[in-house]
Amino acid sequence: MKDDLASRQYPIGKFLAPASITDDLFRQWVVSIANFPEALAKEVEGLTVDELQQTYREGGWTIEQLVHHCADSHMNSFIRFKLAITEEEPTIKPYLEAKWALLPDVLSGDVTHSLLILRGLHARWAALLASLADENNDRYFVHPETQQRVSLRMNAGIYAWHGEHHLAHIRLAKAK
Repeated sequence: MKDDLASRQYPIGKFLAPASITDDLFRQWVVSIANFPEALAKEVEGLTVDELQQTYREGGWTIEQLVHHCADSHMNSFIRFKLAITEEEPTIKPYLEAKWALLPDVLSGDVTHSLLILRGLHARWAALLASLADENNDRYFVHPETQQRVSLRMNAGIYAWHGEHHLAHIRLAKAK
């Protein structure tokens, strides 16, 4: 039972940081980030309000919450990128994503607005990431909960994984 929970919680596995980030790997992550909104829209296209309430595991978020979470999370990440590019190793502000997932705009029964946000956001994000294509051009932010310096190039990998992670959750929920 525990293995089943782990496979549903992390259906593609946890993010594994590579020892080094080659320019080719970074470009793959940028493509993944650029393509995420359309992949997400395709997964939820035609789902009814009831189908959007399906979960990928007991206690997990609904498809609807996952879509809104991606918009919320990716907006926060985009802002962190911009802060790190314009400031010297800023300390970012975390947010309480579990509480955000319970706000009325998330529980509305409509994912259209978050899909629109993600389309515009990811177009801008991919363009911004292209400016970081040279590994010598990397910037960092500090996460206050861990005091860890996070490279923007590594964070691009984390968010490429994040999108695929939640697409897998949605596929699991739809298969139930």
